[in-house]
Amino acid sequence: MYKILIVEDDLTMAEAMKNQIESWGNEVLITEDFRDIIPIFLGFDPHLVLLDIMLPFYNGYHWCGEIRKISNVPVIFISSVSENMNIVMAMNLGGDDFISKPVDLSVMMAKIQAVLRRTYDMSGKIPMLEHRGAVLNLNDSSLNYKGERVELTKNEFRILQTLLENKGKIVSRDTLMTKLWQMDCYVEENTLTVNVTRLRKKLSSVSLDEFIKTKVGSGYIVE
Repeated sequence: MYKILIVEDDLTMAEAMKNQIESWGNEVLITEDFRDIIPIFLGFDPHLVLLDIMLPFYNGYHWCGEIRKISNVPVIFISSVSENMNIVMAMNLGGDDFISKPVDLSVMMAKIQAVLRRTYDMSGKIPMLEHRGAVLNLNDSSLNYKGERVELTKNEFRILQTLLENKGKIVSRDTLMTKLWQMDCYVEENTLTVNVTRLRKKLSSVSLDEFIKTKVGSGYIVE
């Protein structure tokens, strides 16, 4: 099951799209607040976004740009104007495909399935992990929080990825060392401690204090 976010101000059309996508066993959320879709995007954590170009307040090109600052999740643009310039702009701004209105629901589903298959079946990974507004991009090992970007080393990235994949659970030091050891030479206890300390400093630099908590005698946790 995939999660699809629909950003479309024609609610009748959005509902028809939602019903079609859900009939294939997916979960769908329709955006109703067009002033700022990023909190909705982060809260829902979709696998794909269907994004209308003509929207209230800001157009779809703007929101695609904002999404691309924090995620590489696939975006399919929707527009009632199927001119070549719209398609070119959509692709240049990070879109993965383009659907013309009036939307043919069968064509829409074929395009959605093709993009999902291309993105997830081949990579086997969701391109981001999110917690408390902090977004870890799995494609470029960066962390984004409230518009600020933090570059992570390979080990810092693997530590944070492991903790986020197990958020709410204590991850032992042995587990983290094994995670690092799989790709590099043997990791000593002190090396792990140094990496966690450096990672915490980077998180604190963007006001993510106490993001990683120590459970004495057990390991670390992101709550």
